[in-house]
Amino acid sequence: MRLSPVFQHLLVFISVLSLSRVQTTAEIFYPFGSAAGDTNNTAADDGSSSVIQLLSPFPFFGRTYQQIYVNNNGHLTFNQPSSAFVPYSFPARGSQDVIAGLWTDLDNRQRGVVSYHQYTSGNVLTRATQDINTHFPNLNFTASWVFVATWDKVAYFSSTNTETSFQVILIADSNFSFILMNYGEIAVTGHPVQAGYDTINSTHYIVINGSNSGSSISNLRNSSNVGVSGRWAFRVDGGLQISEVNPTSSTTTVSTAILPVTAKPAPAIFYPFGSTAGDKSNPFDDDGSSSVIQLLSPFPFFGRTYQQIYVNNNGHLTFDKPSSLYTPYSFPANRSQDIIAGLWTNLNNNVRGVISYQQYTDGNVLTRASQDINTHFPNLTSNASWVFVATWDKVAYFNFSSTETSFQVVLISDGNFSFILINYGDIAVTEHPVQAGYDTVNSTDYFVIPESNNGSIISNLRNSSNVNVTGRWVFRVDSGQHNISKETETTNSTVIGFRVRIKSFLDLTNSTNTNTVLQQIKREMVKYGLPNSIELKLRKVQRINP
Repeated sequence: MRLSPVFQHLLVFISVLSLSRVQTTAEIFYPFGSAAGDTNNTAADDGSSSVIQLLSPFPFFGRTYQQIYVNNNGHLTFNQPSSAFVPYSFPARGSQDVIAGLWTDLDNRQRGVVSYHQYTSGNVLTRATQDINTHFPNLNFTASWVFVATWDKVAYFSSTNTETSFQVILIADSNFSFILMNYGEIAVTGHPVQAGYDTINSTHYIVINGSNSGSSISNLRNSSNVGVSGRWAFRVDGGLQISEVNPTSSTTTVSTAILPVTAKPAPAIFYPFGSTAGDKSNPFDDDGSSSVIQLLSPFPFFGRTYQQIYVNNNGHLTFDKPSSLYTPYSFPANRSQDIIAGLWTNLNNNVRGVISYQQYTDGNVLTRASQDINTHFPNLTSNASWVFVATWDKVAYFNFSSTETSFQVVLISDGNFSFILINYGDIAVTEHPVQAGYDTVNSTDYFVIPESNNGSIISNLRNSSNVNVTGRWVFRVDSGQHNISKETETTNSTVIGFRVRIKSFLDLTNSTNTNTVLQQIKREMVKYGLPNSIELKLRKVQRINP
């Protein structure tokens, strides 16, 4: 006999530990909306502005434009409007120049406003001048014209409850021209997406990392190529060009984009490392590891406490034994070991780079760790008594000796609480399998850093964060993070309510069954970027006949 499915509604409240202040849209967005005197596009699916005559010529890779169109589907064109809601992939080698803030199937009839404004004087020009001279410090630039196009809380087609916000800003003086792209909240989508720019015949193009995957574009607000979360900046007048070749791609991609010249050294977020910090170095050995490292303080890790650790050359830490694995398994693996992966992949310090480690029980490093933890977890009072720093400095990938990848894994403990900081510097793209985050015995707790399992976009790790510090990911890993007391729940957590419709043969009025389902929901949410510290609490079950 075939059972009829039961449709039930679950109203679930999620408690998420608040790690830091979330950057608001206004911090990087230029003025927009009615208060800024914007002109609004017509609310029309796949519509566009009428032709906009520019108050100043805009040079764009060898062509100079006097007009522009703001298209509702998230892109700008110059010669004619575009109703295209399915973006083509860059490089398209087509017959038009296009600038895509986020080209996808948007619908401002249902929700949101698409608007634009141009400036030839005032505070916006002052701000643009400051921004360009910050991002491109070797130019003596004074903005004479700024054009701001904004998509404010616009819905996706057939998804009226979604909201997506971003800006495309054109900036010029008599010699130079630039694009800024600012990203606010970006909803995930199943529609095709594309962000960047493409020119006639694709002589110049850029695809913003991760912007062609609708399931990961929510991370755009945390990404950057100029160290400002949510902002991408490009010089587009066609001056001195930097050629970018991806040596690991099966199809060599050449982009002659003008990029900011502010190449970053090892970031300020890195803890001291190397010979000057007194580090011990791993052997120069492909797939090698450190010898066993006896910890100067026990380290609690999700219910187990460790007295030793191994730093493995391929980018991960293990506790019980060293690991020579160069191909990472996917988290959650439901295996029999605890593992912390800064960037687990096929690295080779036998060719380039140094892998080193050091532990501290006093001094400035403990002071810094205490400050960091109390900043990222403001509702805890923690004084670090032990810090372990493992650093992969400019290490090459196997078979790609010219590549350099740098990151750190920092373990911190005060005797009660324990934490992991993962700091990212320059991360080269790779075709090798990759994985970053952590996994525990039987995967009772695990975390995959978003986009860290895609080697073609991991260079964006240095711009990503879960604590609003560019390049840093922070996790509390003692077992206590799952137990938020009722007394502190309202101050230590953010409570979010949402409704879930579930097709199930289980009786969800039974507490055992509901706990099973809630754990399954939690695992799925963690896979898409929420921390393991979330708590799911059932508020209501409503049974509905099929």
